[in-house]
Parts: sequence; structure tokens; C-alpha cells
Amino acid sequence: MSFRFLPDAPVSAVRMPVGQTVLLDPTLRPAGSCIEVLEGMARVYCPCEETEGMTLAFLQPGDQLRTDRLCSEGVCVEALTPLVFSSEAQPRAGEGFDPVNEWTLQLLRIRHLGSAEQRLHALLALLVRRMGRRCGDWCDLPFRLTHERIGELIGATRVTTTRMISKIRQAQMLQAPAGDTCLRLAPQLVDSAPLAAA
Repeated sequence: MSFRFLPDAPVSAVRMPVGQTVLLDPTLRPAGSCIEVLEGMARVYCPCEETEGMTLAFLQPGDQLRTDRLCSEGVCVEALTPLVFSSEAQPRAGEGFDPVNEWTLQLLRIRHLGSAEQRLHALLALLVRRMGRRCGDWCDLPFRLTHERIGELIGATRVTTTRMISKIRQAQMLQAPAGDTCLRLAPQLVDSAPLAAA
């Protein structure tokens, strides 16, 4: 796993290109510190050897990540789109919402659905509802995840994930335009997903 370390001193705007990862080590950060996403979207995952790569959450503009509420080994933040975040953000007082806890809960709910098809359907819909937007006849997700990463999220192998995604594509419910970084889903797919109210 390759990542860079977040500078010790707070920075107003850390810029990261797509695919770059930074390690947030809570032992190097003052108590109560947090980062706040200013632009772009990110994946938060566990760097621990036993759970290496396990996705905990996704972040978008306005989301904060408290660095003192992390695993003792920290977490990694991966840029899914060009990403800008502040490492000198002040935690919002009295706000009970924590995006990492909320995402972890939703991902756990998805993992408990009965079949891999249901889990994939629910995951794609959740990502679009939380991080995508409606564009004409399609719902666009501004980034793509590898089939291996999707498999990790739904508890399936890459091969099974690829087969299921191909089936959705053949049904013309999903498009991945060549040369584009977005993923397009039919609104009917999003609306009919298990856990649609999540």
C-alpha cells in the first residue's frame, strides 16, 4: 500500500490528484483536530495489516473527519476525484452527525443483505444518492470504483462483481462512458434498490 503522510503542521488546503492517498496518524495530530473536505470526493479506509484496504466511509465537500476518533494506526484518505481538504478545520460544535459513522452503518446494512446482487444494487444506489446527481435521463456518479473495490464493499469476489455489473450493463441500466471518469446509472435502478430509504 502506498501513501504519503499528512504534514504535522495544519494546512489550509491540501491538494491531491485522483488515486493519491494520505495517512492520517492520530498520534501526530493534536486532540480534537479534524480535516474538512473542501472540494472533491474521497474514500476513507483502514491501513491496519489485518483489515488493509477496508472501506470505512466516503467523504464529499463539507464533511469532516475527526482525527482523534480513529483507529490507533490511523486511517487513509484516497482521492476519488481531484481532492482539496483543510487539515486545520475546527470541529463543528454540538453537531452529532459524523459522516464516517453514518457511512460505516450504511455499508454494514448493505453487507447484511441476502444476495450479492442485492448488495451491489444497494451499494450503487447509495453511492448515487449520497454523492451523485441526476443529469437528464441518467444519475451520474462522478467517480468509478474498481470491480475489486466494489467486491470488497459487497463481500463478493472481483469475478462475481464483474459478472453482475456486466448483467446490469446489458440491461442498459448502467453506463461507463469510455474516457470519462463518471459512472451513469438509470434512475429506475437507483429508485428500486434495497434499502432505498437509507
